[in-house]
Amino acid sequence: MRILKKCEATIVLLLKLFLFAALFLIFFVIFGQENPWLWHPSRTAAVTMITFTLFGGLMIVIYGGFRIGEQKSKELARSMVLAALMTDLVTHLMLCIMNTNDGNNSSFVYENPQLLLLVFLLQIPVIVLWTYFGNFIYFTINPTEDCCVITGAKGVGDLLPKIGRYHKRYRINQVISFSNPDVLQLIDQNDTVFLYEVPPEERAYLVEYCYAANKNIYYDFEIRDVVSLGAKATTMDDTPMVTFQVKTLTLEQRFVKRTMDLILSIIAMVITSPLMLASAIAIKVCDGGHIIFKQKRMTKDGRVFSVYKFRTMREENCVNRSVTEDDERITSPGKFLRKTRMDELPQIFNIIKGDMSIVGPRPEMLENVEKYTNALPEFQYRLRVKAGLTGLAQIQGKYNTSPKDKLMMDLMYIQQYSIWQDLKLIFQTLTIFLKASESTEAFKKSPQIVKTKNEKKGEKDESESQ
Repeated sequence: MRILKKCEATIVLLLKLFLFAALFLIFFVIFGQENPWLWHPSRTAAVTMITFTLFGGLMIVIYGGFRIGEQKSKELARSMVLAALMTDLVTHLMLCIMNTNDGNNSSFVYENPQLLLLVFLLQIPVIVLWTYFGNFIYFTINPTEDCCVITGAKGVGDLLPKIGRYHKRYRINQVISFSNPDVLQLIDQNDTVFLYEVPPEERAYLVEYCYAANKNIYYDFEIRDVVSLGAKATTMDDTPMVTFQVKTLTLEQRFVKRTMDLILSIIAMVITSPLMLASAIAIKVCDGGHIIFKQKRMTKDGRVFSVYKFRTMREENCVNRSVTEDDERITSPGKFLRKTRMDELPQIFNIIKGDMSIVGPRPEMLENVEKYTNALPEFQYRLRVKAGLTGLAQIQGKYNTSPKDKLMMDLMYIQQYSIWQDLKLIFQTLTIFLKASESTEAFKKSPQIVKTKNEKKGEKDESESQ
């Protein structure tokens, strides 16, 4: 086992290469039956195989890089299925283009779509089986890590259930307050340390202690951590320093982003027009009310605009507040539209108008902006860029993700902004539809910001039982 541990990086790389080779072979063996020149030296074979290799590698990077051991098998399989689908579509299109010649098709023909479907259906079980096998190998080499959670005055919140989803990787032995005199001794007894809601000075000390003791460290994001994302090392004469430059979009970036918004939103409007028409009919038939719901939202520099959405709630006696579980205000078509995110399709017109961008922080209700800014003054920083239809918080978060966590993800996006990141997030948006029940999970009924003593006691009892 020790030898395998030393060769872990090589083993993981081989697992990735074998999976990619299997997907490659499935595509070209199937299409080679109708296109035998794919297995002989030819320009068509070369171009098609290069397309599959380059675009496939790009899609794997965009959808997470097949991170064995870091993601659950279901999440890995979903991302790889999407990467394979996008690769197959582009490679098949390239094959059709290359087959447009004097010896084959005199004009472009989108040929053999049934073979494309067969290829994809054969690739899915290979991806699923290989993903579970890859994680099995990883956790055979890497035993479960012994962990402790060190918390501040606010407690662990819902952190323990989230860590518990990765039970093969982490074993929580104890939850302890940062002020406990035995905290350093507990760190020494574990492989990994989670710091959650620990005050800044104490967190800095504990991080340094964990670093000195060679312990793995996880801690929750704060504004200082967002700043560090854009920092870089420099030297002032002979003194090493950390420098941070305020991140703003350049004129070129704003031009490219706006151009991309217009082109992609117009294409999306054309492609989704049948879905929007069907949604409009379903809403009208349901209760005869308005099809479009307009609501005041806030975008860049605090500018207020009306966001467009398909109406998913009853119009009568409808209170303007966030959705909770089993919310009686939601109509029958609304449940489907919200679950599939189709209720947000009319925001394409907001993008064309310039109110929003394709990628950016979600535009919040005005009531929430005031409430969140009072609780989190840093919330105003997310208004430095235009609101977006999709973004890091929308993809990695859920409807009921805490305002602070959404804020940190929005600020991470702003601080690390690039056109390349926008393209990645646009492709990753497709993963939302594969986990619709998770990403649209609503708030619990009667959500509370401050927990009662009984709730805190319940969390303590739960943590001790684990």
